[in-house]
Amino acid sequence: MSSTIWNPIDLGEIRLDHRLAMAPMTRGRATAKGAPTAMNATYYAQRATMALIITEGTQPSEDGQGYLLTPGIYTEEHIAGWRLVTDAVHRAGGCIVIQLMHAGRIAHPLNRPHGRQPVAPSAVRPSGVMVTQNGAREMPTPRALTKAEVAQTVDDHRRAAAAAIEAGADGVEIHAANGYLLHQFLSSNVNLRSDDYGGTIANRIRFAVEVATAVADEIGAGRTGIVISPGNTFNDIVEDDTDELYVALVKQLAPLGLAYLHVGHGDDERLIEQLRHEWSGPLVLNRSGVDIELRIKDIENGLADVVTVGTQVLANADLVERVKMGAAFNKPDRTTFYGGGERGYIDYPTLN
Repeated sequence: MSSTIWNPIDLGEIRLDHRLAMAPMTRGRATAKGAPTAMNATYYAQRATMALIITEGTQPSEDGQGYLLTPGIYTEEHIAGWRLVTDAVHRAGGCIVIQLMHAGRIAHPLNRPHGRQPVAPSAVRPSGVMVTQNGAREMPTPRALTKAEVAQTVDDHRRAAAAAIEAGADGVEIHAANGYLLHQFLSSNVNLRSDDYGGTIANRIRFAVEVATAVADEIGAGRTGIVISPGNTFNDIVEDDTDELYVALVKQLAPLGLAYLHVGHGDDERLIEQLRHEWSGPLVLNRSGVDIELRIKDIENGLADVVTVGTQVLANADLVERVKMGAAFNKPDRTTFYGGGERGYIDYPTLN
């Protein structure tokens, strides 16, 4: 195997020993108050041989929570819980960034500490149901954020980023993908606003750029990454102008000098190549559903600087060793992906 994948690289101020990173994956195993636990610390530390761990989506505020038992990073209890995680990862020789994820309309009052209605760019109800402590419930119609609340949400991300650094994280990743709040502002079907945050592409990308700017100003651009997923329809998202939208967004983000751009590959190779051209910094790519060998080719051919791996890392804490040795992988147990205890979380066998 070519050695490029094993070459060190700097993502801003974050030094990586090689190019295989762990993708963010919701696991639903925080406390009811959103604090990580010793079990979460074990889970992440087991996977510390990955070049970089990008944590599961972590809500920056009470309004940011969508799912049951997801972690937060806005209280002292959250900071203490994440400190358990970051200390364990660092002791194991790894690097870790906390992903800041505001779920927006993909939420239910039963899952939120204050029990309030979800928020979104506009009052457009998503299709589908949400699992709650009382079973599956139809997702409700969200409340549209006021302009003052948009500004407050930008500040929530800034304060959450500061809390992540206080908790010992090497940086943060801003979630602007997969149908959550920042992606909702980018969309054509959820963002029906007529103010400075809606209508034109320049207005629809404004919120994401403001969040990235605020976070970079707070903790340093070299410790700030952002993830996007062009053309992703997950969580009932529609984009009528994907190519123009993401080229404009990346052009606005590029001058910030962020540590990295993380892109979810949506099978539009031409667009990924164009974004690669527009982005002068490190590009992290997630080409989901393909073998490791195909992901590595994206580094060998220069399309990506780092590649992320999700479910294969979930089931193979020693994935790096398995790749180097050409060993077989454990099969992920999908019944244990979300919620539960140690089974399917920290008990997958390793080669040793």
